[in-house]
Amino acid sequence: MPVLQAMQLGKQYNGKPTLSNLNLLIYKGEIFCLLGQNAAGKTTTINLFLGFNDATSYKACINDVEVKPNEMATQKFMAFIPEVVQLYGNLSGVENLDFFSRMAGFTYSKDLLSGFLTKAGFQTEAHHKRLSTFSKGMPQKVGIAIALAKNADVILLDEATSSLDPKATVEFTAICKELAADGKTIFMATHDIFNSVNVGIRIGIMKQSELVHTLYTKDITANALQQLYLETI
Repeated sequence: MPVLQAMQLGKQYNGKPTLSNLNLLIYKGEIFCLLGQNAAGKTTTINLFLGFNDATSYKACINDVEVKPNEMATQKFMAFIPEVVQLYGNLSGVENLDFFSRMAGFTYSKDLLSGFLTKAGFQTEAHHKRLSTFSKGMPQKVGIAIALAKNADVILLDEATSSLDPKATVEFTAICKELAADGKTIFMATHDIFNSVNVGIRIGIMKQSELVHTLYTKDITANALQQLYLETI
């Protein structure tokens, strides 16, 4: 059974399609990278899976549960990490994780909270320091820790590496691979062609609200993907 499923999924704004007839199956432990220009439909797809918008046509499902009108149930399966993770800079990593875990209905000891942060790539000595003192990569790692604390089956990423430097991107990519190996499903909207080949199992390319290519990363090089992408858009 697929973890994420889109069946002829579509969305229109002011009579214009922002997503058209998307059919997609994503399975447990898979990392799926979705490429496309701005306004191609990547963020719309994520928002429909999250239940932030109503679909114009047919449906999206998480763990075989239709998102609408069951978004309160399906959100329990998911965690979302946007380009800019909104956290409290005056709080430490542990304090931020504790706050957002409680908002999701989970209460953990400090040791367990530290364990989630460690698995998300946080150095032990950084757990109790204010986030405002750290690099841009730290909020993304806290976002991963929140997903672990929620025991989310699916992690949705929207340009989560776009503001990271190369070192932080490599670290974040390694964490995503570890999570997938543990059975987490990762759906990543991105502009980063080369990192997509490195981290993804499958890649989709969108153009003008439609998914026009789906391929396995094992079957294509980064240079060939770049050429296909440029030819597509």
